[in-house]
Amino acid sequence: MNVVDQVSINEVGLRDGLQLEPKTLTVDEKVEIFQLLKEAKIPEVEFGSFVHPKLVPQMANTADFYSRLKVLFGNPKLVALIPNSKGLEIAKENGVTSVNYVLSASDSHNLQNVSQTTEQSLEGFKYLMDYATNHNMRMNVTIGTSFGCPFEGTVPPERILTIIENLLQYNINRITLADTTGMANPKQVYHLTKSVLAEWKHFEFGCHFHNTRGMGLANIVAALESGITVFDASLGGIGGCPFAPGATGNVCTEDVVNMLEEMGVGTAIDLDKLIQASQKLSDILEHELPGQVAKAGKSSKLYPLPR
Repeated sequence: MNVVDQVSINEVGLRDGLQLEPKTLTVDEKVEIFQLLKEAKIPEVEFGSFVHPKLVPQMANTADFYSRLKVLFGNPKLVALIPNSKGLEIAKENGVTSVNYVLSASDSHNLQNVSQTTEQSLEGFKYLMDYATNHNMRMNVTIGTSFGCPFEGTVPPERILTIIENLLQYNINRITLADTTGMANPKQVYHLTKSVLAEWKHFEFGCHFHNTRGMGLANIVAALESGITVFDASLGGIGGCPFAPGATGNVCTEDVVNMLEEMGVGTAIDLDKLIQASQKLSDILEHELPGQVAKAGKSSKLYPLPR
């Protein structure tokens, strides 16, 4: 296999992971998980989203959480998800310097998610980018349903390329291709990401996969082989999109790190500490999490022969 030596993991458990949980974590509980992620040397964390609390009540304390993180940890690499201009303005008011704007490649999902067509989201992006630039905010963009839509089915690769071309008129930091409901397969992932990287060789792209149908890790390997070096993952494998049927299960951070390290691909993450963070999250949420490595232990764990 032709894979890189090092990748970067963006932890989304405190945002994407928590938004489908029936329990709403307190700021203190979120801080406890963040502290453990920091000890595990997670390089980047999407800590929350500035959305209306009636739509995603688990994110209602995002501003208070960010305020606590700044006091306790200075200025760690933190990203907030924003769905629209209001979310961006609230992020700025709270001192956030890095945001992730999400739009969907399919009109049906974008209408469900942000009440706009994809074209309308692209048209409104100029205001968002101008605002972010004027306030020294770094802008990431995630393209949801890049590998399939639960309402429309297959999304043509040409549509993804056109959306990227539109976005790259602006000074964006990174674009992430997201498999919002776990519809992707490794062959599809390889060909789309290979096409994207061939077209824009010097721009940073990432991938965001769900394990809804058990192909999350395989899809990461496919993207890795095409040259992708940034991946979203969620502690314990929790999460999903509240605006798409059956969108449960992000790829699990500790499972991803274990797989990559076993393949000789470095992450600079302390897997033992990460497993501890996952176990603590399970305690706080009061249920077992989907991740496997936290249950089975690392591959290097050996057992005595039975007597």
